[in-house]
Amino acid sequence: MTLLSAETLWLLIAMLSAGACAGFTAGLFGIGGGFVVVPVLLVIFNKMGVADNVAVHLAIGTSLATIITTSLRAARSHSKRNAVDFTVVKSWAPWIILGVVVGLVIASDADASLLVGVFGAGVLLLSVHFLFPNWLAHKRLNKTMPEGRAKATLATFLGGISALLGIGGGTITVLTMTLSNRPIHQAIGTASAFGALIAIPGTLGFIIIGWGKTGLPLGSLGYVNAIGWVAISAISLLTAPFGAKVAHNLNPNMLKRAFGIYLVITGTFMLQKSVTSVFVNSV
Repeated sequence: MTLLSAETLWLLIAMLSAGACAGFTAGLFGIGGGFVVVPVLLVIFNKMGVADNVAVHLAIGTSLATIITTSLRAARSHSKRNAVDFTVVKSWAPWIILGVVVGLVIASDADASLLVGVFGAGVLLLSVHFLFPNWLAHKRLNKTMPEGRAKATLATFLGGISALLGIGGGTITVLTMTLSNRPIHQAIGTASAFGALIAIPGTLGFIIIGWGKTGLPLGSLGYVNAIGWVAISAISLLTAPFGAKVAHNLNPNMLKRAFGIYLVITGTFMLQKSVTSVFVNSV
């Protein structure tokens, strides 16, 4: 077996493993797999010898690419049950896409350690929602969805932070809609559609800003690894239903808290990696 084929096989196995984990987690906790895919891909690319300044962008870009498949499938499924508010989707779309563009501009010039730090901080912040699932469960801050400047600001922030973290924005969307007196199933369905709005331009953007960069591993289109994209997307679609089946047989609050602990560990790891990188580079 040649070195090239050995590298291809190792990469494929690693990506399939990441996809299996992401799909299972997505089905288990009802969120996108970005929080799983990004840190796993970062470890994989580092083990392959990819430099940090390339590996971080590559992990985020590839994660966004995988969200295209999962979000479109989820949105289609929810749409059949009339659980997607397309009026909200159309109204928020321009601002979300604007936010993605802003996020891409920041990501194109951002230092790798900064992106890792942003990811870690974002994960730790969102872990609160899973660690304390009943905290906001019955609260309602607004009778209707945000409009005007509030909508523009929130939607732009949602697109920007999702592009920077390599996620679909599902947790933020669901929280916003449920706090605005929307049914949970409609919130989840609409969040799936938002995921596609974020992932499609985000993926194209990471391909463009990474095009022609050196040090990319086999099968990369800019900052999107095509092998990872296909492998993770394919296997996650198979494992997501299994995760959902398991979820229905377990206590949902216990599951959320377990995932919250995972997010705390992951966020801490990413922040530690960011701080270490900054310290090493400053010496």
